[in-house]
Amino acid sequence: MSTAMSTAPDVVVLAGGISHERDISLRSGRRVADALTGFGWHVRVLDSDARLLPSLLERRPDVVWPALHGASGEDGTLRSFFDATGLTYVGSRGAAARLAWDKPAAKRLIGQAGGATPPWLSMTRDVFREVGAQAAIDLIGTAFPEPVVKPARGGSAQGVTIVRDSNRLPRALMDAFTYGDELLVEERVDGTEIAVSVLEDDDGVHALPAVEIVPTGGVYGFEERYNAGETRFYTPARIAESAATAAAELAVLAHRVLGLRHLSRIDLIVDASGSPWFLEAQVSPGLTETSLLPQSLIASGGDLGQAYAALASRALAD
Repeated sequence: MSTAMSTAPDVVVLAGGISHERDISLRSGRRVADALTGFGWHVRVLDSDARLLPSLLERRPDVVWPALHGASGEDGTLRSFFDATGLTYVGSRGAAARLAWDKPAAKRLIGQAGGATPPWLSMTRDVFREVGAQAAIDLIGTAFPEPVVKPARGGSAQGVTIVRDSNRLPRALMDAFTYGDELLVEERVDGTEIAVSVLEDDDGVHALPAVEIVPTGGVYGFEERYNAGETRFYTPARIAESAATAAAELAVLAHRVLGLRHLSRIDLIVDASGSPWFLEAQVSPGLTETSLLPQSLIASGGDLGQAYAALASRALAD
């Protein structure tokens, strides 16, 4: 569908919310709104609050763009409401978003589809208490000598710890449980951390050039994601062509297996042999000035306004 229309579409960009990532969402929403406005669309930014749903149902915009991060934008609940009420929106459907939000479920599906993902286990807070904290810690320490511990659901690396010292494992588990009642323990893969953004157009599903992520402090945490100067990015990633091709194929596989729609960002790590490993999928990738999808799009020669208008047009056509 062409992005040029006789009457400029009415777009509502959702940004803000009450998650830990509110500020990032506001920045992402503003970037989307500016890009679409520059392309001639009528855009209004709305916060996610008690007035949101009545306002959307009353106004019924041509298209909604959820630029919400954290649970409100990515766990599928709000999107399922849009599905039930027939609102047109950019991004994955509610059921697919819920799958991607659930890291253990996503890893299980990718593994079953033949994609590589690091060995892992998940544990609920209740089981942790039932079997005894020390027994659980001993089991994890034996099975995963240098694990990555993270909340089973969540984004922006909040509650994530790379445990290089076994004495840090109990604290890492508690930090992950701060963000939810289930955590994921994953074997750390040593390699090059990359993100591959995936976009859909009339010709199919395409992977953009991989972005290599090199945090100055060695860990790509929350601060390193959103503060300029904390991380160096290389687009395209400084990996072999064969590794880049394999990473793109794995990203597209993840997008399709999880049933994602329009856009996604797939986080991977490429090991020393050039093999990519799936880590997690984002249905509402950051769109701030330091975010990865915009960097990749620009590096590929794309225009943000045109790309965002094309995505919104695609949502109108679906």
